[in-house]
Amino acid sequence: QVQLVESGGGLVQAGDSLRLSCAASGRTFSTYAMGWFRQAPGKEREFVAAISWSGRKMGYADSVKDRFTISRDNAKNTVYLQMNSLKPEDTAVYYCAAGTTYYSGSDYQNRYEYDYWGQGTQVTVSS
Repeated sequence: QVQLVESGGGLVQAGDSLRLSCAASGRTFSTYAMGWFRQAPGKEREFVAAISWSGRKMGYADSVKDRFTISRDNAKNTVYLQMNSLKPEDTAVYYCAAGTTYYSGSDYQNRYEYDYWGQGTQVTVSS
């Protein structure tokens, strides 16, 4: 079992930055991949970023590449999402997720590869 708690969301203006955090508890944090997804009203949940268990491999959606950075601190059982140059279209509820099942060769960009989810944190970007 893994419990995930996100924090750091809020209301910002276009061009601003935010850093989301996701604290994990339960199973040993350094043994599984982590991801961030988001869901805007009326839309499906979409992939944002993922990071391998070691932190050496990261992947991003094209829409956030070069603006968002995912990182993890295995000593603190926490994964982060640094969001820069925010746009109104980034407005959504952001969820962190833990992928505890190993899929050989996977980049963990598919939400069905994740077993545990946080409750979400709202990010609103005004124009």
